[in-house]
Amino acid sequence: MIKIYNGRIITPTGILNNGTLLIEGSRILEVTENNIDVEHAVEINAGGRFISPGFIDMHVHGGGGHDFMDNTVAAFLGIANTHAQYGTTALMPTTLSCEHTDLMETLAVYEKAVPLNTMGAQFIGLHIEGPYFSMEQKGAQDPRYIRHPDPDEYKQILSSSKHIKRWSAAPELPGALEFGKYMAENGVLPAIAHTSALYDDVLKAVEVGYSHVTHFYSCMTGVVRNNGYRSAGVIETTYLLDNLTVEIIADGKHLPPALLQLICKIKGVENTALITDAMRGAGMPEGPSVLGALKNGMEVIIEDNVAKLPDRSAFAGSVATADALVRNMVTLAGLPLFDSVRMMSEVPARILHLSEHKGSIAMGKDADLTIFDDNINIEATMVNGRFVFNKIR
Repeated sequence: MIKIYNGRIITPTGILNNGTLLIEGSRILEVTENNIDVEHAVEINAGGRFISPGFIDMHVHGGGGHDFMDNTVAAFLGIANTHAQYGTTALMPTTLSCEHTDLMETLAVYEKAVPLNTMGAQFIGLHIEGPYFSMEQKGAQDPRYIRHPDPDEYKQILSSSKHIKRWSAAPELPGALEFGKYMAENGVLPAIAHTSALYDDVLKAVEVGYSHVTHFYSCMTGVVRNNGYRSAGVIETTYLLDNLTVEIIADGKHLPPALLQLICKIKGVENTALITDAMRGAGMPEGPSVLGALKNGMEVIIEDNVAKLPDRSAFAGSVATADALVRNMVTLAGLPLFDSVRMMSEVPARILHLSEHKGSIAMGKDADLTIFDDNINIEATMVNGRFVFNKIR
């Protein structure tokens, strides 16, 4: 048994000052006020720091110099270990548009890496991002691999792995509605991404099961004007439809403070998840890097705490870590710490249907915890009752 005491515990209903947590095995046994005597427990003094539910990153490509599409177990474990140092206790490995054979290899490596991941953030399923995207909204996705949905292809991919939990696509493409319906019927979250869709396209997508919008504002339409007539794009339609959830890259680069505030004001904290969308440069020095696999990825440059295309014409991914996202929502968007933490824990857990076990500190839930100071500097990270990063000792 582990007892963590003298902490400010962020619970589902508020912050419990001078709180104590009891952990037995991989689960939270008790959450209580004040210090209590527990025989034979390993005691850890939180020193007045915050004890938060572990951060859940539902969209991440890499970190620590690795990308999931390097397709090695070492890369998977290195990414999990890197992000654990910044408070992430669970993450969703995310692919990029690629050759079919490369994607199949990623699925196979995921299977190998899961049982070996004992000192990093837990893998909670795969997110396939692409290749069914609008070429006009490709962003940093490699145009060589972008194509329309192919039923034979996506059905074969889905049947080959039980770990695919979400798939991002452009719903206006030929065959994309059938694709989304098939995903939803098979327990996979279909998400709207890299899209030229307009209002009617989004309505049709929602009808067949699309319920989430990937990296909101990035690579999607706003108001479109045609011969003087305006049409709502994905952004305005997402604001209008209450049943669409969103994720945002709150790295302070992809979205300015005013948009962070607007999203929270209209969509609400309860419908907005924070994501890093981090590539291999997360946790690494600035300089040249590669987006995607080392063998055939795109050259990028990391500077100003963001990845850019070499000509600096557009961003090419984030190098954010989860602690920075929470910090930015407090300092840039002006949100209370309680709400900022929810967006990095409770909200993604609910979107991914993991709330029964993850996303909040409560009796019986997984002991996924992050301990940080007043400046959200991570001091310890616990995954399923085991410290994978600990500076407190």
